[in-house]
Amino acid sequence: MIFQLNLRTLGEKTGMTKKVLVTGMSGLIGQAVYKNLGSQYDLSALNRRKIPNVSCHRADISNLDAIQPAFEGKDSVVHLAAEVAANATWEKVLHHNIIGTYNVFEASRRAGVKRIIYASSGATISKWEDTQPYKSLVQGIESEIPRSWEKLTKHSPTRPSGLYGCSKVWGEVLARHFTDTSPLSILCVRIGAVNVDNRPSKKRDFSVWCSQGDIVHMIESCLKAPENLKYDVFFAISNNILSYRDIKHAQEKINFQPLDSADNYR
Repeated sequence: MIFQLNLRTLGEKTGMTKKVLVTGMSGLIGQAVYKNLGSQYDLSALNRRKIPNVSCHRADISNLDAIQPAFEGKDSVVHLAAEVAANATWEKVLHHNIIGTYNVFEASRRAGVKRIIYASSGATISKWEDTQPYKSLVQGIESEIPRSWEKLTKHSPTRPSGLYGCSKVWGEVLARHFTDTSPLSILCVRIGAVNVDNRPSKKRDFSVWCSQGDIVHMIESCLKAPENLKYDVFFAISNNILSYRDIKHAQEKINFQPLDSADNYR
């Protein structure tokens, strides 16, 4: 038993720790991943600008040949790089979210990466907020909030908000294509409202907020998920009373247990 323990420790010190490439590490979620998981995984970055103290391959994800070297020898990829502005132009969405996502998936396939955690978004279904009861939930109109409501699940019809939301729907469908036609496993995470202040900042957040800690926990849960889980879609939000997005599936499938709640800030 002592000999086995020493082998495990030696493996961690000699680079046998899981090698994880993070695209867009300079962003808010990327930095949270680095700060919280950097001691547990061998993290590297694919980024357009340098990341201090991290092995960083600098390239634009719209250029497949330029980014390919970053994927060699990696076990998993956390794909966060994207154009996230709600009012982004079609040119930027096409460049980063359509072409860029295809290139990340294809580079991963070519390099023999085992799993991709794809940063999708609640924007894939957030236009449902224009209808009841979801409208009352996100507006915080207490007199109109029902006693119970049907939560949206991964099986609910998508209803994207803006071109950004549409691009994330595309990414999820593209992920399904790659998992059907290659050995890749791709887990799509529909991320809630993660913000710099790490607390709800407006009424809608009491429904859709996700703490920085909870999104990191979700990503780690995906990294640790069983190898035979080829494809799935999970909502990532904190444990908010007014949530209309299902997290039961993620709890049961990959043991995602959010530790925070927007309601603690009321």
